[in-house]
Amino acid sequence: MSGIEARLVVPRAQWLEARKKLMAREKELTRLREELAVQRRALPWVRVDESYVFDAPQRKESLAELFAGRGQLLVYHFMFPPSWGEACKSCSFWADGFDRLGAHLNARDVSLAVVSKAPIAKLEAFRERMGWSFHWVSSQASDFNRDFGVSFSAEELAERRLVYNFGTLPFGVEEAPGMSVFAKNERGEIFHTYSCYSRGLDILNPTYHLLDLLPKGRDEAGLPYAMAWVRHRDRY
Repeated sequence: MSGIEARLVVPRAQWLEARKKLMAREKELTRLREELAVQRRALPWVRVDESYVFDAPQRKESLAELFAGRGQLLVYHFMFPPSWGEACKSCSFWADGFDRLGAHLNARDVSLAVVSKAPIAKLEAFRERMGWSFHWVSSQASDFNRDFGVSFSAEELAERRLVYNFGTLPFGVEEAPGMSVFAKNERGEIFHTYSCYSRGLDILNPTYHLLDLLPKGRDEAGLPYAMAWVRHRDRY
């Protein structure tokens, strides 16, 4: 049985005083997050003129069809290069939280799609293994992943070029994680409105937010890398 030693034990009144001081900081963060959300929505848009086509389980689908009749589209860029035998364990950690979001997002004029470079047969086999139901398509036959900053050439990787997270970081493998947001107007024109990568993806992971509430936090100090503890959920 595991346990954790208390750092500091105080009377309830003293704890309450400390908690209220922390709450003031939390409120500052909440206000700042709301301000950032306003600024995010105010970003200019970029028209998407490329006719991207994806392999879906039953047929080919265009980027417009991924909207499924709605005006807004969230795309999660899931690391699964064609050469891999299974999907990225870290992206799977994120994707485990996607399945029950659909109905709520749909109610707010939003569709969610997950895109990977691996062929659709691999995606379907891994989806069945994990028991997921979200819409997952393959971009193997298009430049979608590269155009939206999550696919890199062997030369870029070998030279450790700053190719990831808007040219601020190198990346170690050919495919990277990310989230891109698109909007579609009544004329059917599609626009790219937002993307985030790296630590910007933390907002999508409910498990990390829950761990952040606990005494040990994410408990990743001393690991070879931050997410070394993560496994596909059927391998813990």
